[in-house]
Amino acid sequence: MTTATVRTETGGEPGGDNPYALSHLDALESEAVHIFREVAGEFERPVILFSGGKDSIVMLHLALKAFAPAAIPFSLLHVDTGHNFPEVLDYRDRTVERHGLRLHVASVQDFIDRGELRERPDGTRNPLQTVPLLDAIDNNRFDAVFGGGRRDEEKARAKERVFSLRDEFGGWDPRRQRPELWQLYNGKHSPGEHVRVFPLSNWTELDVWQYIAREKIELPAIYYAHEREVFARSGMWLAPGEWGGPKDGESLQTRQVRYRTVGDMSCTGAVDSDADTIEAVIAEIAASRLTERGATRADDKMSEAAMEDRKREGYF
Repeated sequence: MTTATVRTETGGEPGGDNPYALSHLDALESEAVHIFREVAGEFERPVILFSGGKDSIVMLHLALKAFAPAAIPFSLLHVDTGHNFPEVLDYRDRTVERHGLRLHVASVQDFIDRGELRERPDGTRNPLQTVPLLDAIDNNRFDAVFGGGRRDEEKARAKERVFSLRDEFGGWDPRRQRPELWQLYNGKHSPGEHVRVFPLSNWTELDVWQYIAREKIELPAIYYAHEREVFARSGMWLAPGEWGGPKDGESLQTRQVRYRTVGDMSCTGAVDSDADTIEAVIAEIAASRLTERGATRADDKMSEAAMEDRKREGYF
């Protein structure tokens, strides 16, 4: 076996100084796999937040790798706003069936029907996810909750550690963040508290897409350019729906768009795009100067500290 062959198979760059160096994506994958295994060893009842969005899809792919050929020792949890994109829900259900996983669904609509939550005037339900999430964590006694948050998405998420301690009310206090030197993670928590875990913390949007391309991971078609009826609101292209759009003065038009991130239909905007292949998407992202949430999530524009305020209340 030649030196060049060894370098390629171990993930290093042919001709580099270290023939056994991991590539950038291999290093990120290795870190995430380590985090999944660390949680499996430290906690009793972990759960993976899984919505059918690209970050949760990559997170599940990494979890399957971490424990193969055995089944992953965690169930999945989706907080369903009732305003989700149909393509994404279809993908979620197909994935759960394909891998024989257990899915818990916390429904925002159920809480509204019981009078425990009220619809917002703007129709968006993203901020309403916190109560069903905390209820599901408490009722199922989950002590570690995997989320797909990344530090490059938003400044509040940039403050968060890989192991993020939440108090007995699910709240996040940045002053209680623990040091994580040498990738040593402290999962200690008191009764009633739990830990949010972010295996993709050090990934960027571009890393996620390059990994999807390398691993040939299937995504909902909504992530690629397609023709769709949308209307303009607050500088974004929003999809029509029962949530309250379009309103008077907002006209539907058919455009070629794709979604960089998916969430509640009422606050997740599409972007004009011709990127209908993964190679084209990667090129588009590499040239972009806006983060995916900064460009397409209305709920993050409510105030300068919108995300941090929601996290203090128990949000993802």
